[in-house]
Amino acid sequence: MTWLRLGAGALLLTVVAGAFGAHVLEGRLPARSLAVFETAVRYGAWHGLGLLAVGLAGETGVAAGGAVSVAGALMTAGAALFCGSLVGLALGGPAWLGGVTPVGGLCLAASWGALLWALFGAR
Repeated sequence: MTWLRLGAGALLLTVVAGAFGAHVLEGRLPARSLAVFETAVRYGAWHGLGLLAVGLAGETGVAAGGAVSVAGALMTAGAALFCGSLVGLALGGPAWLGGVTPVGGLCLAASWGALLWALFGAR
């Protein structure tokens, strides 16, 4: 249930962030910064859906065990690091956030690998 809740929360957050970007930030940020912000929102939405998939795989028994939990944890951490650092950069945060982004991306990629592992291990 945790991954379903986190997925729904992430999707809520992306809707709010997307509206904020479209109605508040557009025209106030340079085009490049707005594109970075939109990338963060897009990846947040995809991985919110991914957390729903992780949650459904675990709740329905399609995939069970530690790999499902690892997938959910990596996806949550990856989305927070990847999307959070991009939002920070878009809004003028410190340059060191650029070093956080690839760590988040690696977590996201690893999360899909863990989910795949869990699904192959399913009955």
